[in-house]
Amino acid sequence: MNELSILIGGKAGFGIDRSGLLIANILGRMGYRIYIYRDYPSIIRGGHTFSIIRASERKVACHKNKTEALLALNQETLDLHKDKLTGNSVVIYDSDSVKADNLPPAVKSIGIPAGTIIKEENAPEIMRNSCLVGALCKAERVPWDILDKEFRDDFKKYIDINLKIARRGYDSAQESYTVAPLNQKVLPLVTGNEATSRGLIKGGLKTYISYPMTPTSPILHYMAAVADRFSLKVVHPESEISVILMALGASYCGDRVAVGTSGGGFCLMTEGLSFSAMAELPVVIVLGQRPGPSTGLPTYSCQTELHFALNAGQGEFARLVVAPGDAEEAHQLSQIALDLAWKYQVPAIILTDKDLGEGTYSFDEGSLPEVRRAEIHAWDGRSPYKRYLDTETGVSPLAFVPQKGNVIKINSYEHDESGLTTESPILTKKMQDKRLRKEKYLAEELAGYETVKIYGNKNSETAILCWGSNKGVCVEAAEKLNLKVVQPLYMSPFPAMQLEAAIKGVKKLIAVESNAEAQLVKLINLYGLGVDETVLKYDGRPFALDELEARLREAGV
Repeated sequence: MNELSILIGGKAGFGIDRSGLLIANILGRMGYRIYIYRDYPSIIRGGHTFSIIRASERKVACHKNKTEALLALNQETLDLHKDKLTGNSVVIYDSDSVKADNLPPAVKSIGIPAGTIIKEENAPEIMRNSCLVGALCKAERVPWDILDKEFRDDFKKYIDINLKIARRGYDSAQESYTVAPLNQKVLPLVTGNEATSRGLIKGGLKTYISYPMTPTSPILHYMAAVADRFSLKVVHPESEISVILMALGASYCGDRVAVGTSGGGFCLMTEGLSFSAMAELPVVIVLGQRPGPSTGLPTYSCQTELHFALNAGQGEFARLVVAPGDAEEAHQLSQIALDLAWKYQVPAIILTDKDLGEGTYSFDEGSLPEVRRAEIHAWDGRSPYKRYLDTETGVSPLAFVPQKGNVIKINSYEHDESGLTTESPILTKKMQDKRLRKEKYLAEELAGYETVKIYGNKNSETAILCWGSNKGVCVEAAEKLNLKVVQPLYMSPFPAMQLEAAIKGVKKLIAVESNAEAQLVKLINLYGLGVDETVLKYDGRPFALDELEARLREAGV
């Protein structure tokens, strides 16, 4: 078996995420490429939560609805997901709390008395998941030493008791099918949030400021954990308004700074975003999309904030907006966003979502080209210093406090080249032209980057247009259906010419988006481009591979 999907589920608080990562790491050690989809409610305990771990000999970045193994820690998991079973599936369940009745005839079931084992070993209730993970490894003919090593590397405490429970589950199970090791390089597993964090750090990040908000809270946790290692300043203020204003203060002092939030927090940051543009203080905002309006579905995903990111803030100003589609792109585009924000002294927004940020991927950093660090326009030290000096590109020389003999004045009001407030119509137009001029030069620089990617059959007359986290599922579906995939990475300045070139010769263009209004389609309409069909999903859940294949066939593929 060179590919399989495993679903493990139970109540929130049952350790489902940890167990899913354990399974993924075990398979990753065997050379498999991994993707994990996490589904959980917005409550601390109770409610149904599950993870789908997909392992393949090739790179994958989406999940499938059908599963080869289902691990049920409670009855609800089996009842909700037994429709995902196939004739080759195996169900592993806690026989002390789950009844595996009415399963499809060919499905194998392995009942493990996990509750009894826990009591006999006087172990915590949460270790039932270790018992089922052990049983899974036996069912898949995974050697015990691989499980043993993973547990010893993963658990910092309670190693012996966890291994004892896992061993009893292993010994209680029966072999079902063989998951053989692959002769491939073992790749580390990272979430999209971790990849974004590492990219920002590699891009020279000095300060990270955030108020916790799903799905970007893990970035704050990661940054805090590695702060000493990378000499980072990591701050958790009392609100998103404080976050953006503190970030602008850090930027004024010369720190490369980033913040993380979701839609509700970004709402509160919009005046600060405009402040960033007027004062020309570079800042990077990681915007993790989730369904709304209002609080919406706090722990689920969408692509509904593209136009919010493009148009947020009062007034007109240049901004950089990027939309990575997987862990490698999150790592690379985060570096680029930080770099170009500082080169052009503009705000930059990294558009992610829950599926990208909290999805787990096999990460191949070695496949990425190095991002060349751009030089900022630094002041040459000659007096008098003009913070907003009008230049050909609109980018003024930077100096940071304290600067002996010079005042470095920033201003959120309209101002002259020295930063002094003005209401002169002549100066107002001059300074606005200066700021807007940056977009032209930023767009010209982006022409040297890969702004639009093409996958699949590049000669196909039918193509999928996608963006963000839908990349993985679209690429794989296109390969199965012999289609072309076109994925813009930059949303502002928008690479209209590159997109037009990418869809040249395409007779049928189908947009795939996780929103109700086809927001990317609306954007390309502004540039005279259009699509023939849309395939939209907006229930908070991502497209599964088999689901998207069916939807594309319905669209006439």
